[in-house]
Amino acid sequence: MRSLRHTLVLTLLGAVTAVTLVGALATYRQARQGIDQIFDYHLRQLALSLRDQAMGQPAGGGSDAPEERFDFVIQVWTRDGERVYVSRHGTGLPEVATLGFATVPGPTGDWRVYSAALGAQVIQVAQQQAVRDRLAMAAALRTLAPLLALLPLLALLVWRVVGHGLAPLDRLARGVAARTPATLEPFPEVEVPAEVLPLVRALNDLLDRLRQALAAQRAFVADAAHELRTPLTALRLQVQLAQRAGDGEARRAALGEVGAGLERATHAVQQLLLLARQEPEAPAAGTAEPVSLAELIGQTVADLAPFAEARRIDLGATTADERAVVRGDGAALRALLANLVDNAIRYTPQGGRVDLSCGVADGRPFLEVADTGPGIPEAERERVFDRFYRRGGTAEPGTGLGLSIVKAIADRQGARVTLGAAPGGGLAARVEFARDGGRLEDRPKRDEPG
Repeated sequence: MRSLRHTLVLTLLGAVTAVTLVGALATYRQARQGIDQIFDYHLRQLALSLRDQAMGQPAGGGSDAPEERFDFVIQVWTRDGERVYVSRHGTGLPEVATLGFATVPGPTGDWRVYSAALGAQVIQVAQQQAVRDRLAMAAALRTLAPLLALLPLLALLVWRVVGHGLAPLDRLARGVAARTPATLEPFPEVEVPAEVLPLVRALNDLLDRLRQALAAQRAFVADAAHELRTPLTALRLQVQLAQRAGDGEARRAALGEVGAGLERATHAVQQLLLLARQEPEAPAAGTAEPVSLAELIGQTVADLAPFAEARRIDLGATTADERAVVRGDGAALRALLANLVDNAIRYTPQGGRVDLSCGVADGRPFLEVADTGPGIPEAERERVFDRFYRRGGTAEPGTGLGLSIVKAIADRQGARVTLGAAPGGGLAARVEFARDGGRLEDRPKRDEPG
């Protein structure tokens, strides 16, 4: 696994080393130029200093063992071209002098020469380029030696500075490791570097969603235990009664109660599972697709018609606008409408009506279920969306989850549910969708149906 600190330190040291090398090359070139200028000046001055000297010694009289530390070679010619003096043999310098400065090759390397016609003589002073290169390199090393010696200290400082800069990440990592399902407090955003702040905010958002998911899980477990406890207890009692029954009629009655209890328990489990699938943190069950609300009404009426007939309820559609089309999860929307209609049928007296309608109002598609039942007092219209909430004095068996499921599905689909008074005196439940498939913000419940 790559270390961010190692990467940063190596990258910074590599950059410093590269800059140092470039600086060394530039320093060497500048030193070389300066030395060239100085030694060219010395060549010229040395030649000028010999102009008054009489060089009558033959060219062969030069020293065969010159002083090794003497870097200059001197040659002198007469105006007729006769070389009368040379300070060192075997240099390979040309036999003919070219006036002025020049760089000429030799067997042992290039030479820098200066030739001048001074009086009756032509004087040439030469110096090897290797001497200049050596002196330029020494000057550059003297300049860069302190910086090169400080490189280890610079590496240590870079290591410490990078470590100090990464300290907030280390603290954040320790904080994440210390978090448990019981301690999901957000990380403080004060005194956090600007570069780390987006990560802290993302972690806080993740912790908040995780806290909500755990709370929803705990609530679901508690709700399931609460809801299933009563029917399971009743089932146990009915089974005991069936076992104790003395005749077939009593046994059949007890078994009938057992069947009804099983049906209620099964219905409760189905409602709980449906509610769990609609939690905000639950994975999406299906992809968004165009859903015709008119077709949805037709399917729901056909599915629940036997239940409505058994209770002598007039179930039908009053308005089914074909333009009412939304984009969402078709299965979830069917469950939403089925729960609304099921609730309306259960709480409408025999001989009553349950009317379904859909349309488009102000550019927003809507679904509405209106009944002729007792309705819900305005003060309780928000509480009925709570799980397991049932109004007092209600004899109709149920789980108290129907409207909670409707609200959860609507929220997940980006819709809004409002409750109001129906024209017939009962309850009108309206589900309103956004114009563009977006989300609608919650607003106060309606007092009258739209």
